[in-house]
Amino acid sequence: MQVTSVVPLHAEVDHDLGGRWTSLRTADREWLWHRADPARAGVTPGSAFVDAGGLEECVPTVRGLPDHGDAWSRRWHRTGVDCPDFTLTRAMGSHDGAVVADYELVAEPGYRFVWAAHALLDVGPRARLDAPAGTSVLIADPEPVLRDWPANLDALGPDDGTAVGAVLERGQIRVVDGDQQLDLRVECEGQPVSIALWRNLCGWPEARPYRSVGVEPMLGRTFDRADTTRPVAVVPASGSVRWRLTITAYAGGTA
Repeated sequence: MQVTSVVPLHAEVDHDLGGRWTSLRTADREWLWHRADPARAGVTPGSAFVDAGGLEECVPTVRGLPDHGDAWSRRWHRTGVDCPDFTLTRAMGSHDGAVVADYELVAEPGYRFVWAAHALLDVGPRARLDAPAGTSVLIADPEPVLRDWPANLDALGPDDGTAVGAVLERGQIRVVDGDQQLDLRVECEGQPVSIALWRNLCGWPEARPYRSVGVEPMLGRTFDRADTTRPVAVVPASGSVRWRLTITAYAGGTA
């Protein structure tokens, strides 16, 4: 019988480069995909996004302006980052082998935002994404349309020249790659949560396409905070929104 057990997961971050997660690993593997791009080291606030992999903190938007948000391009202090319209803090820790990150965004009441843990994963063509069948998923490209999961998004497969962005309307998903698994879960009371997906199988960018797979816990259910047709996070009268990201790794075995 195939069984799974939790294996300790460790994260490393770079405060100088936007609080970016540079590693998410067990003793057996690195889960984060990386792409060398020297431009990443020279970004400044307002720069176009540099897709170097890892996990980028995208807030207050993903698409739209600023490109992938205002936090990824700024130097962080030990506990977070100060941006023109908000302050974001992050406390990293572990619990029962899982990586746990607690966040707080402080801004004026009514401030609308989207946050995404923009994680690009190093997974093979046989990897799959597990979520309950029938869960609503917004296929964002080329035109927004609601479907029921899996909507042909669960099996990653070989490169086929496509690139699709989607938003799964639940706060948890499991990535299965051989006998190893990664659970990603976001929890936030009173705010919409989701899992953003970027399934780029050498379909983007047009000039020099490459493969990248994003599995991104998110507040809000749209990539762009300017979207008035879909839910986004909204700062309440208290001036603060708090949420938690939990990432757990599992390994298979026989019993």
